[in-house]
Amino acid sequence: MSAVSPSATAMKAPYRALLDALRDSLPAECLIHDPLRLLAYGTDASFYRLVPQLVVRPRDEAELSTVLRECHARGLPVTFRAAGTSLSGQALSDSVLIQLNQGWRDHRILDEGRAIRLQPGVIGARANALLAPYGRKIGPDPASIGSCMIGGIAANNASGMCCGTAQNSYRTLRDLRVILADGTCLDTGDAQSVAAFRASHGALLAELERLGRETRGDSELAEKIRHKYRLKNTTGYALNSLVDYTDGLDILCHLMIGSEGTLGFISAITYDTVPDEPEKAAALAFFPDMATTCRATIALKAAPVSAVELMDRAALRSVADQPGMPEALATLPEGAAALLIDVRGDDEGALGERIEAVQAVLAEVATVEPVTFTRDPARYALYWKIRKGLFPAVGAVRGVGTTVVIEDVAFPVERLDEGVLALTEVFRRHGYHEAILFGHALEGNLHFVFPQGFEKPGEVERYQALMDEVAQLVGVEYGGSLKAEHGTGRNMAPYVELEWGESAYRLMWSIKALFDPDNLLNPGVILSRNPTQHLENLKPLPAADPLVDKCIECGFCESVCPSRALTLTPRQRIVVRREMARLEALGERRDAADEQQLATLRDGYAYDAIETCAADGLCATQCPVGINTGDLVREWRHAHNANQAGLARRVGTHFAGATRAARGLLGMADGAHRLLGTSSMSRITGTLRRVSGRRLPQWLPSLPAPAAVRVIEQPRGSRGGAGKVVYFPSCATRVFGPTRGDDEQRSVMAITLALLDKAGFEVIVPDALNDQCCGMAFQSKGQFETGERKAEQLNRTLLAASENGRHPVLCDTSPCTLRMTETLDARLSLHEPVGFVLERVLPRLSITPKRERIAVHVTCSSTRMGLGDSFVALARACATEVVVPPGITCCGFAGDKGLTTPELNASALAGLGEAVAGCEVGYSNSRTCEIGLSEHGGIPYRSILALVDEVSLPRDAVGAESLAEG
Repeated sequence: MSAVSPSATAMKAPYRALLDALRDSLPAECLIHDPLRLLAYGTDASFYRLVPQLVVRPRDEAELSTVLRECHARGLPVTFRAAGTSLSGQALSDSVLIQLNQGWRDHRILDEGRAIRLQPGVIGARANALLAPYGRKIGPDPASIGSCMIGGIAANNASGMCCGTAQNSYRTLRDLRVILADGTCLDTGDAQSVAAFRASHGALLAELERLGRETRGDSELAEKIRHKYRLKNTTGYALNSLVDYTDGLDILCHLMIGSEGTLGFISAITYDTVPDEPEKAAALAFFPDMATTCRATIALKAAPVSAVELMDRAALRSVADQPGMPEALATLPEGAAALLIDVRGDDEGALGERIEAVQAVLAEVATVEPVTFTRDPARYALYWKIRKGLFPAVGAVRGVGTTVVIEDVAFPVERLDEGVLALTEVFRRHGYHEAILFGHALEGNLHFVFPQGFEKPGEVERYQALMDEVAQLVGVEYGGSLKAEHGTGRNMAPYVELEWGESAYRLMWSIKALFDPDNLLNPGVILSRNPTQHLENLKPLPAADPLVDKCIECGFCESVCPSRALTLTPRQRIVVRREMARLEALGERRDAADEQQLATLRDGYAYDAIETCAADGLCATQCPVGINTGDLVREWRHAHNANQAGLARRVGTHFAGATRAARGLLGMADGAHRLLGTSSMSRITGTLRRVSGRRLPQWLPSLPAPAAVRVIEQPRGSRGGAGKVVYFPSCATRVFGPTRGDDEQRSVMAITLALLDKAGFEVIVPDALNDQCCGMAFQSKGQFETGERKAEQLNRTLLAASENGRHPVLCDTSPCTLRMTETLDARLSLHEPVGFVLERVLPRLSITPKRERIAVHVTCSSTRMGLGDSFVALARACATEVVVPPGITCCGFAGDKGLTTPELNASALAGLGEAVAGCEVGYSNSRTCEIGLSEHGGIPYRSILALVDEVSLPRDAVGAESLAEG
């Protein structure tokens, strides 16, 4: 019953032959067959595991068609995979996994935003960001929209909170570009493509039209189909296409929606977009019991609401400790439940009227406390973040070694209260007392989530009995949907016939045979003749490390990871670590194959997981339970770099000398660059790095000259009444000076001092500055003892300089400030550049915005401190046109990894140059990040303080100029 271990997946002969054939058409980096990455890339968010024999990453349609042809010639099954946030096992394969990597992200806005054409690698939230200037969005809005991709959204007909049945992919589809199993490409938005397809595949279209006529002619079946799709329904194929359309081309397109890659590959989709009303409000309404909650839902069906999300008492309990949650959660009666009610409008007036209408409906229903709507964006976002994170949050509190199961049913909404009570009783009867219920109440769509262990005797049988009864209850007794929006996958495939009946099930197999007669496209998904398929290949989740044991491998973290296109993502690092832990736990029971597998994983983990992790913590910002995989990586470095502890202590003890030495090396490199030129310098240093076995750092043309430290040794006066500020230049700004060729040749320290002086601050520079460090440089390498010692030393210094927190402390480097806020005395008022300038400096200056187009990079530390919007706001206050490159999160420079592991920086910033084309200069707030940004962006990057200084004058100076002119 357990999943296949990767140790048992030595490549079989047909796959070796396939690999050899594909090597003629695809580059080596697109053909992945080492055990570590097969395991890591083959994992999705479901509770199943299949380890592929080969992972292929085609870069375009031609390569994908080649892969399909070569697989078909050998009879090898293929599965298409986008983001892998799927919950039902539809993105897994023990054969060939075709994975979309960083490509497939093209888009085109059509009809002034009324439509958008998207390739399958575009993340859903990115599509909405593209449409935001037009006041539009795509219809589907799954909870994972910040991570899932368009390919998965369309292939699963994913819906979500506000989407309902009217705005899903099926209903908002305009055109489709699809590649069939035989490699044929059809683009329904291209008249020539359509004509060619009608000529070559006329028989297929004719057969689809025949099936449509027969289905519409069978009044009982046709009515059943119409009934099923009045509900949310993704069980089986989209049979509604056979009753909604008569032309074979229309039927084909709509069958592709929700087909989960079993009929073809969607290479582009054009959506008709929907309005995105700008004014939003939400309320958490609490009801004394579930029956009352369901009656309120039915009453709200006719009200002007955008979404109504149901949460039972257990679901509320799982998030009660989240910051910002209402105090009422702690005192709710045991049987209580809640509705998260969302109301939207085009303007304040419309929003107010709709809120009043909703309040009038709720006035007729008993509530635990008065219902209050919030328009505060922060609280509104908090409510929705918590609702979207319910599934992972529940998974986080499960017992170690258990998985978490989520199922996704829909009842006719008029019978929702009966259905909920019946479902709850089924869980109770089978001993699932920890199950929670939540979902999209307006559609009768409920998710039930529960922890499940499969290792103990009887657990698989208990789970099977539960699912058999749930299927009978929902699909037969209530005429509902067993899969409302998550896709059938492999866990509900054995129940499709039970829900739909024999004739509809036979029709689905006929459709499958038309498109994929050899059953090579994602076999076992949607349709399966294996009645126990849902009980096989179950994913093990052994204890690995308390830092990450809460992870349920949902994949929300992946979209922000800087190494996602290079090696592993946070989820994948955890997957591999768990497999190593499983093998380690076998102890003496490990056989030779296990030993070899463990050694292979450990060897690959050193680079794929540890060396190429930026440890930036952005994963924690996306993880619903706040897992920072960087902590796991640092612990690993700590355990495996113990032999470097002595060196770290010596560097920490003689830190001033170490920074002097670093500046000396920079000076030598700068001098050699001047003498040799960029081309020769790159060639020579590249050779030295190769000869050293990558032990020497990579020289970069953007590597700056050494900083002139003497500027901070000068006494600082005050030109105005802004008060005192302690200025702590980070070790990075004390080492790295300006970039060669940049018009701005002042160091960050000189710029900062000039700006503070201009704003009227009296600057205090701490004593013994050159020996100070926040400790991050040591902590990131796992040298915790030295890192803590340096932090303690800095803490004493800053307390003294600030008079025990009386004066604010400004650090010019955002990552260092974040580290300081996490480790130093709470009495210190610590600030990084963006927040300090916005709050305290800008009001004392007169700004003449820069007319040239500029770029901004929001560092990972700024994002973690919640300063992303403030960063962009500051830039827009100082420049008329600001570009924030999409899809680029952490730059991957990670202190020194831009020099020691430069491929991480290059991968993280892929596409930056194109995104900032036309910009004169870029700005950030970390000197090391700016080195990598300059290298890969093709424009100089400076501190955001340089921008503010360039466009500002003291307010009193402007007044004096005005008087003089008068």
